[in-house]
Amino acid sequence: MKKFTGIPASPGIAIEKALLYLEDDVPEIPRYSIQKSQVESEWKRFLTANHQAVEEVRDLYEQALREVSSEQAAIFQSHRMMLEDTDFHEQIKDQLNESLQNIEWVFWDISHKLAQCLMASPDAQFRERAADISDVSRRVMNRLLSINKRSLADLKSDVILVSHDLLPSDVLAMDKKRVKAIVMDAGGRTSHTAILARAFAIPAVLGLSSITRAIDEGDTVVVNGTVGEVIVNPDTQNLGQSQQAMDHYHKYFDEFLELRELPAETKDGHRVCLKANIEIPEEADQVARYGAEGIGLYRSEFLFLTPGQAIAEEEQYRAYSHVLKVMEGRPVTIRTLDSGGDKLIPNFQLTDEKNPLLGWRAIRFSLSRPELFKTQLRALLRSSVNGNMRIMFPLISGIEELEQALSILEEAKAECRKKNQAYSDAIEVGSMIEVPAAAMTADILAERSDFFSIGTNDLIQYSLAVDRGNERVNYLAQPSHPAVIRFLQKIIQSAHEKGIKAGLCGELAGDTTATALLLGLGLDEFSMTAQSIPQVKRIIRGVEMEQCRLLAERALQCSSYHHVTVLVEAWMSEHFPSDYELRSR
Repeated sequence: MKKFTGIPASPGIAIEKALLYLEDDVPEIPRYSIQKSQVESEWKRFLTANHQAVEEVRDLYEQALREVSSEQAAIFQSHRMMLEDTDFHEQIKDQLNESLQNIEWVFWDISHKLAQCLMASPDAQFRERAADISDVSRRVMNRLLSINKRSLADLKSDVILVSHDLLPSDVLAMDKKRVKAIVMDAGGRTSHTAILARAFAIPAVLGLSSITRAIDEGDTVVVNGTVGEVIVNPDTQNLGQSQQAMDHYHKYFDEFLELRELPAETKDGHRVCLKANIEIPEEADQVARYGAEGIGLYRSEFLFLTPGQAIAEEEQYRAYSHVLKVMEGRPVTIRTLDSGGDKLIPNFQLTDEKNPLLGWRAIRFSLSRPELFKTQLRALLRSSVNGNMRIMFPLISGIEELEQALSILEEAKAECRKKNQAYSDAIEVGSMIEVPAAAMTADILAERSDFFSIGTNDLIQYSLAVDRGNERVNYLAQPSHPAVIRFLQKIIQSAHEKGIKAGLCGELAGDTTATALLLGLGLDEFSMTAQSIPQVKRIIRGVEMEQCRLLAERALQCSSYHHVTVLVEAWMSEHFPSDYELRSR
């Protein structure tokens, strides 16, 4: 028996035999010289292969529309746009003429370098976009080399699909009833493969590095996509425990989904708002499925992934409008570009900063590039007529930054008016509270903010001086640290004193162990991954506010994160033994 821990990309538990779906990442690419007279025929070979690939992607797009939704289908629409990109075609044609190498080599060389550029980024979202380039380029290369892929459409039995890097088109084409879970060496939560797995409700654990070398075809595999655990050939005891956990999960998840239409309201009538975080537009359809009342955090970084160029205003406008329309009037909070630190925008940011997490990032980057910032703000303003939009500025550390950002927003409004471009007059503008300076001056920031959203991921990192990406010290990044809890209390209290609401959009919002404590501290809005909403709602509907306030008071008196953790977990175990048992498994 072997246990592995990866990235929990799609929740659920499955137990089945493994099917290995392995292909060479890079097939052997022929390379040879050609004559000048052969350039035209080589170019025609590319156009033919590219046209066939476009037809394949068009079919996948239509299939996605039938089987999933327009949001997931947009993945393949973006692939088609890559295949039809005229600038990309010109690069290929120019290199073909200059190098006088065969088209297979030229095409592979250019697409491989582009993928490698994205893979070199420290930001996981950029690295995951390289999979889209690989999908598109492999499709063309298969046509050029006459390669036929193994089909996943006609599986004869239920399986756990094990692969190095499953492509989005593979997920769409496979027999979804037979594939009970997905396990991969590569990938992360924001990869298109992960998004499709969640759309099809298939448990998935990704980012396991070398799982394909640890599993043989036919091995019994347990996949827990909720916690990111994979067990290969479990012993009798572990197999029995896993089966119980799977039955337990399905029973309680069915009950959770029954809560979808019920309000997030405590037993004594106190209402809060539960919203979802999304990474990319395609995730918007998941929000309603899990009963979210809106989107509390739409991370706009995804739109800025193209190396070497700024995203056009029209493309941003279409993306924001799409999400607003899907949400049908429910509030959508869009965070302006939160770049820098571990999220670098190719060709726009420094890569040699000695301390990037304390450097040129988030609102600081936007304020230093006012035209880029204003382009995004104009796109946001124009899209606001399509729904209920809120704008949020990231990493505000003082009133000066907030005032400057608001000033540029007013300039963007003036430019829209000059062009007769309509925008909503009811847009709320909020501050993301992520650093101690903002927490300590929350009363000042509240004077110029319509709402607060607390980013606990960064607030914990900066408050405790812990690089959460450093394995040597990330154990210190404790959300139950007394300093963090006191900061949360101060931020929420300052917001309420100024008559605005305080929400939380960090990972802590979806942690059911913390729900009662956050209620007791007075939090108004929780924003989390959509799948976490039913579980959090169940906790909220099972408590009274007085109980939660007493818990918060006791937590604020604790002297260490260990004491807070013991207190809160004991409280949870006492009041929700079944839910706590499910979370612990």
